[in-house]
Amino acid sequence: MDCDAIHGVYDDQRLSTSQSGRHSALMSEAFTVVMAQSNPLVGDVPGNAERVIEAAREARDDHGAALVVFPELMLTGYPADDLLLRRDFLDAVDQAVEHILASVHGVTLIVGAPRRGPHGLENAALVCRDGAVVGHYAKQELPTYGVFDDRRYFIPGTSPCVVELAGCRVGVTICEDAWYPAAANQAAEAGAQLIVNINASPFDERKWEARQDVLRSRIEETGLALIYCNMAGGQDDVVYDGASCAIDADGALRQRAPRFDTGLYAVSLSVEADAVSVAPGVIAGEADTAASTYQALVCGVRDYIEKNGFPGVLLGLSGGMDSALTACIAVDALGPERVECVMMPTRYTSQMSHTDAATLADNLGVGYDSVPIEGIFESFMEAVAPVFGDAPPDVTEENLQSRARGALLMALSNKGGKLVLAAGNKSEMAVGYATLYGDMVGGFSPLKDVYKTRVYELARYRNSVSAVLPENLFVRPPSAELRHDQRDTDSLPDYAVLDGILAGYVERDASVAELIDEGYDAATVERVTRLVRINEYKRRQAPPGVKVTTRAFGRERRYPITSGFRP
Repeated sequence: MDCDAIHGVYDDQRLSTSQSGRHSALMSEAFTVVMAQSNPLVGDVPGNAERVIEAAREARDDHGAALVVFPELMLTGYPADDLLLRRDFLDAVDQAVEHILASVHGVTLIVGAPRRGPHGLENAALVCRDGAVVGHYAKQELPTYGVFDDRRYFIPGTSPCVVELAGCRVGVTICEDAWYPAAANQAAEAGAQLIVNINASPFDERKWEARQDVLRSRIEETGLALIYCNMAGGQDDVVYDGASCAIDADGALRQRAPRFDTGLYAVSLSVEADAVSVAPGVIAGEADTAASTYQALVCGVRDYIEKNGFPGVLLGLSGGMDSALTACIAVDALGPERVECVMMPTRYTSQMSHTDAATLADNLGVGYDSVPIEGIFESFMEAVAPVFGDAPPDVTEENLQSRARGALLMALSNKGGKLVLAAGNKSEMAVGYATLYGDMVGGFSPLKDVYKTRVYELARYRNSVSAVLPENLFVRPPSAELRHDQRDTDSLPDYAVLDGILAGYVERDASVAELIDEGYDAATVERVTRLVRINEYKRRQAPPGVKVTTRAFGRERRYPITSGFRP
């Protein structure tokens, strides 16, 4: 569908595409585009509409904005999943658009929303001005990889959208369109002098550089400056990192908004002859991988708790690193007054674990209780003794301890209303080194996509901010402490080796043969990959957690539980 033009400039005419394919623009004064880096709540269409209205008025009145740009699917949040299949949900979107049109005048908006077209539902950018939708663009590139499932809900657009604003012709594209040349080139050929790309682009540890590269590729191909507006905040297992930016036609970064934060970021532009130039502005600094990953985890926990209305969180503090880092993330997300930690020792819990857990709780200022489960464990053993008979002790007794802790945590959660955080990491989830209805108990799992080696790196980062984690946690061998002198390496390879194999097998889809060719021991590779395959059933029952790697378990990696394939 073609885009109507603002102010009727192109109402009855097409731009010539001869020679360069662009008309010369009129001389213009500088104008301001505000990037409204926003954190919508999925499904809260009326609330998201109010967020648009409030931000648009502030951008107009306080920043003198000519144009305010909102993220992809701002009105529904992203991903809205099968809410998009409901007629009443789409009716609510239509009502919200009408409310915005009636409420905001004197400034142009680009708002992401689903739009019912003649051939199906479109992932659209609506150009709104003075009570009317004066143009709209349908996303052309519909991703189905990773966390995305756009083709389940939307049909692709085919036409560019170019609108005139303050003497500047603005071409509109949406998110994935920026990763391919076609949409930006279409806009340029239709006369655009500036590309605006609205996004719901999730964070992962490697995405920032790739994102910058593709934006500069579109600029190099079109010769046009680009405004990139991204969503910020957490939605279930996805975190959007913001970092909205403005890049000049020569590829120079002129402005960048902070990551994992919301706000209005004004960009000053000017048009002269046929070129748009972006004035220098504030460029938010780049964080290293550990810092940005830690920020993503904090953001994901905060928004999951806040958006779901929980009063706080509860977790078992074992005296080990995983639960310690989880407690730090929870405190940084919610404040110490909303975090409760419980130590649940047995006969196998070392004095060092007691001391380190209490020290950490004191350092963080959180609520802390020690509730021994030895009696619960013994009761379990007495109850099953007639059935177990003379069978020797094995992992069964270890799992009973873990499940006693899980039951206790859920009882405390039921009584106080706080959500239980599971503390398991990606290495454990991958190979099933976790107990169903035990340490896997919880409503959210902050470290679910964090390998064990990365856990230590994030802990070092957190201690560089303020040294709250006891040094013992960094030097003592990891242990579940479910039997005497237990070490994780009794059951698993060294974590450096394990994580290397997992990164190849899970994230790169490397085969067993390829991993062996990379230098890993054949028997170890066979063992680890088998554990990954046979523990899919456990991961299906694990709580959601923050995605931070290039391929997380769950929405992003969906494998069958029952399968005869052996990669």
